[in-house]
Amino acid sequence: MAKITFIGAGRSIFAKNILGDCMRTPSLADAHMALFDINAERLQQSEKMLHNLNQNLGGKATIKSYTDRKEALRGADYVINAIAVGELIPTIMSDFEIPEKYGLYQTVADTLGMGGLFRGLRTIPVMIDIARDMEEVCPDAWFLNYTNPMAIVTGAMLQATGVKTVGLCHSVQTCAKELLEGLGMPSDDVRWKVAGINHQAWLLEVTRGGVDLYPEIRRKAEARVEQHNDRVRYEYMKLFGYYVTESSSHGSEYVPYYHKRQYPHLKEKYMLPTNGYKNWGRGKAEYWHEVNAMIENANLTHDRSHEYASYIMEAMETNNPFEIAGNVLNTGGLISNLPHNACVEVPCMVNANGILPTRFGALPPQCAALNQTNINMQLLTIEAALTGKREHVYHAAMLDPHTSSELSLDDIVAMCDEMLEANRDFIAVK
Repeated sequence: MAKITFIGAGRSIFAKNILGDCMRTPSLADAHMALFDINAERLQQSEKMLHNLNQNLGGKATIKSYTDRKEALRGADYVINAIAVGELIPTIMSDFEIPEKYGLYQTVADTLGMGGLFRGLRTIPVMIDIARDMEEVCPDAWFLNYTNPMAIVTGAMLQATGVKTVGLCHSVQTCAKELLEGLGMPSDDVRWKVAGINHQAWLLEVTRGGVDLYPEIRRKAEARVEQHNDRVRYEYMKLFGYYVTESSSHGSEYVPYYHKRQYPHLKEKYMLPTNGYKNWGRGKAEYWHEVNAMIENANLTHDRSHEYASYIMEAMETNNPFEIAGNVLNTGGLISNLPHNACVEVPCMVNANGILPTRFGALPPQCAALNQTNINMQLLTIEAALTGKREHVYHAAMLDPHTSSELSLDDIVAMCDEMLEANRDFIAVK
């Protein structure tokens, strides 16, 4: 019987999806599921909902919430991480509001940019602290990370701890499907090849029955002239040669081309909202209304999703191999034209031996070059978090593609200082 610990279990719907997947997996259905969250109310809600779901799916799992993180981790075989450090107001909102004072606008701000930088700086110390607990009470456990900024926090875990870690995202699984369906093409029976970095991995091949679909994809994309919300990725495909995994809204803020004070019309042209988090309060209320409805739903059920976590655990428990796209350290040059200390997203085989990354080879040079602009910022954010040196915070911001394309060095330093002050409860620098 496996023990699965879920850190950040107050994310109730995500916890339902991941642990519901496990309840639907025969080799995991009888697992002990240990729930931990620093928010006691949300933790209690998740526990109630999962008890309800478990009862409806056969009642084989045991579910227990913990107020002591180390006890939740003790003896775990697998640790699911889905934490967020800092509340929406004021912490996460400051990731948007302070840069906006300097004329810097973001869409999601959880992966790169000033939002990704400060999310990383807030989150890495907590992740390292979790790792120290794991090294003491469950040293052989696998750490399955879903927290963003994915490449930054996963890379920090892999660089600074001995915990077996992989970063997981669902953008790879949906990438080819989104592209084909957006063009009115069937998405069944396709094979694809993806590699790069999280949220900027490249769909390098897409075939059906051995036939390359890219020529038809490019023709249809060129002919699609109506307004739609995937134009950034179409433009990547046209000018860099390949489609990328993350949405146009997300992906637009990882590059210097789209959020420009000198070109305000681009926001409308590419349908790039920059006020999503400001409007999130209503969505948050709706989210918790949905959670409460699940708790009260006597017929609550679940179908296994495409999230990787349950498939990873199943492959390890049964030794039946399963392939994932995993975020891992580029040790030995898995992607040969990216740095060895970068966190890359590549195909990995999973079995009883663990998660085994495959050597991918070289990306097209223009794709590797664009990835490198993101990696520069990611590695310096990790360096800032691990050393506590203020100058590395500045360096990360100065090398961020979007930030550096819009602001002067003086403004970048002033903005970083203001954001560090706003995050003084979470980030210690010298």
